[in-house]
Order: sequence, then C-alpha cells, then structure tokens
Amino acid sequence: MIVRSFQDIENTDRHVKSASGTWESKRIVLAKENVGFSLHETVLYAGTETSMWYANHIEAVLCVEGEAELTNDDTGETHWIAPGTMYLLNGHEKHTLRPKTDFRCVCVFNPPVTGREDHDENGVYPLLTEEG
Repeated sequence: MIVRSFQDIENTDRHVKSASGTWESKRIVLAKENVGFSLHETVLYAGTETSMWYANHIEAVLCVEGEAELTNDDTGETHWIAPGTMYLLNGHEKHTLRPKTDFRCVCVFNPPVTGREDHDENGVYPLLTEEG
C-alpha cells in the first residue's frame, strides 16, 4: 500500500515545473510504482496557452478548480472546461488549453510517465521507461 500526499512531494523530483513556464505538475503515482498508470495534479497558469499532443499516451483530465478553454487543434472544436468537467484524449488529439484562471486538474496517463517528461517542440511527452 502506498500513502502519499501532494504536500509530501512538494519541491521534490516529483514536482515538475515546465520549461515553458505555463504549468507545474505534482506526479503522485509514477511508472516506477508498476500499477499501469500515472496520476498527477497539474496547475496551468491563468493567461497562458499550452499546446499539447500526447502521441504516446492516453490522458484523462478532471478539472477540480478554475476554468479554461480547450481547443481540439485538429478540428477547431472548442470546449469550456470548469470544475467537475472531464476530458479524455483517447484519440491522441492535438489540443490547446487556455486557462482563464489558474486551472487545477487531476490527470491520469497510460502508459504511465516516469516523472522526467516535459513537452517537446511539438507538445509531445517522449515515451520514457523505467529501468528494471
């Protein structure tokens, strides 16, 4: 059994701040836990824009605080995301998130991330694995 709080991982290697400066993520469950998914709390900052494309992962996102506009970059379709709203990137959609306020969400990734990932120039997380 693992019991861990977001406070426990504050300012550790599980607390990742993006190179872009638009978000930070507390990665509470990672690939090394060997449970088949990773679990994160991510905050995207108000007034920013983050374009992403999880070419190697499926991501489910549940908004727990704040509001943002989500755009499917492939179709141009937009959605308003507010607390209690979930979106699932089950088709590896290229997408852009524009938070109107600080936007806090809980994210699940499959395959799980290692904790070392950040978006590359295409908005993609590389597919990293844990040794052993």
